[in-house]
Amino acid sequence: MKHGKKYMEAAKLVDRSVQYEPAEAVALVKKTATAKFDETVEVHIRTGCDGRHAEQQIRGAVVLPNGTGRTVKVLVFAKGDKVAEAEAAGADHVGGDELIPKIQNDGWLDFDVVVATPDMMGVVGRLGKVLGPKGLMPNPKAGTVTMDVTKAINDIKAGKIEYRLDKANIIHAPLGKVSFEEAKLQENFDTLMEAIVKARPSAVKGQYLKSVTLSTTMGPGVRVNASKY
Repeated sequence: MKHGKKYMEAAKLVDRSVQYEPAEAVALVKKTATAKFDETVEVHIRTGCDGRHAEQQIRGAVVLPNGTGRTVKVLVFAKGDKVAEAEAAGADHVGGDELIPKIQNDGWLDFDVVVATPDMMGVVGRLGKVLGPKGLMPNPKAGTVTMDVTKAINDIKAGKIEYRLDKANIIHAPLGKVSFEEAKLQENFDTLMEAIVKARPSAVKGQYLKSVTLSTTMGPGVRVNASKY
């Protein structure tokens, strides 16, 4: 993969053989941001899990104390008095059966997170082929299948993120924007790492956190010493 001149210049700032302390890594990753837009700071955690086994799967959610720096659009599937509750809590879209053809046939996907009350999961299940591959399917472990739609919406709008293993047993998650103060990025990083350490499946033997890397949307990776977690 060929990289541009800006990336190559930024990569010179990073010593690939070093695992930086978290605070150093955060400061360095901010320096490597060269894009004209406010890049997202991301973390990539390679685990010792084998996601092919159900008992080694990781999936959960955590509210980052300083948010993610992006505006998140929430779609809620609800009926009865839960519709008004969702609207009052600030949901961007609320509906039921009538949204199925709009999403399935018209390709409407103007939302970032889907929340559903348990009694609507039969309806939402029909969208599995569309929402599943995009990671948008509501899930009780992520707190997006719930009767407490107000709390779910408030948490998401405040900076709640989901984390899960990909096919290579790596967790990818946003930590905030390059424009965030270092201390705020560090606090978000600590919060996420603590949640992931707590989520360690008991079936995992050997090293759980194999490597932790920070990067910006367009920048090089900075390896982090995660031994303190």
